[in-house]
Amino acid sequence: MLNIEVITRKPEQLNQRKTPILCVHSGFHGAWCWDEYFLPYFAKHGFESHALSLRGHGKSDGHEKINRWRIADYVADVKTIISKLPTSPILIGHSLGGIVIQKYLENHNSPAGVLLASSPLRDMASVSFKTMLRFPVPILKTFLAANMMYSRPTFENVFFSADMPREKVKSYFSRMGNESFRAFMDIVMFDKPNPSKITTPMLVIGGERDSSIPYKVNESLAQVYNTKLETFPVAHDMMLEANWEGVASRIVNWLKERNL
Repeated sequence: MLNIEVITRKPEQLNQRKTPILCVHSGFHGAWCWDEYFLPYFAKHGFESHALSLRGHGKSDGHEKINRWRIADYVADVKTIISKLPTSPILIGHSLGGIVIQKYLENHNSPAGVLLASSPLRDMASVSFKTMLRFPVPILKTFLAANMMYSRPTFENVFFSADMPREKVKSYFSRMGNESFRAFMDIVMFDKPNPSKITTPMLVIGGERDSSIPYKVNESLAQVYNTKLETFPVAHDMMLEANWEGVASRIVNWLKERNL
């Protein structure tokens, strides 16, 4: 059985809320990306907050088999961690993590879901094609070798706002690993979520500076869940951006509006 890393931040007993939060990271990332700002912020506002590193990421097992993992494997990791919590958590998924929590919610209930710059349901192929036009050589190598490590260097240019200090970009990027090509292909065509099976209320947030997931793609995702897209002046990695607090504050307020 694989060991799955979980980072937890607990609130003070006096202001503790009844429903925990579980955060699921994007491709290449790990639980660490939530612990920089979001987990402490959620805990400050009364939510027991957790972030897992999917297998092959962060300090979890499975790095040596990264290209074997499918989206279904990542969903299994989420299910395992949730089974250890005392109550069903609020789920927050970023990019690829948004796909993972949607796949989980096809067969399970949750008090609420939050999708941050989530990988699209219908347009991933076109998004990937546009990325190929920007970075043709590394993306071509990725497909020929079926290995996402070839495309990894391109994301240093798209995950963060142009005005983020380069030392911060370098520091964050150095913590990112490889991603499963099989999981990527699941997102593109083989294992997309079916929103008709999902009843969990969703908050959908996009980044106004996100050059990887266009506004219209985020907007169409929000429409699928009968809600309105909310945007903030952040790039793709909004949990690490200078304006992260605006996003985190909106999530907390939305959850409190729902009495969670």
